[in-house]
Amino acid sequence: MNEEEPTYGKYGMLRKQFLKVHRPARYQYLLMTGELTAHLNRVDQEAREQVKIMLKQMAEKQGVTEQMKMQDQMKWVGLMNSIKACAEEIVLKERVYM
Repeated sequence: MNEEEPTYGKYGMLRKQFLKVHRPARYQYLLMTGELTAHLNRVDQEAREQVKIMLKQMAEKQGVTEQMKMQDQMKWVGLMNSIKACAEEIVLKERVYM
């Protein structure tokens, strides 16, 4: 049970909490075998990459461009925040809370 120093980010922490509460047997197995940190790092990395890809795709699909950013920054920020929230919700459902 000698776990290395955790290096995972936001999604890794959320996954860890989910496992503790909703999948305690899986959490204990990963902890006992020393695979917990690697699992959390992998989930965190995959989730960050998926959010990044989805942000780009969703922004493109909704016509959110750099030109819009220069013309109406507040509108651009609002749209990007909305897109990011949607992308994160999808990623949390598909990668973190499963």
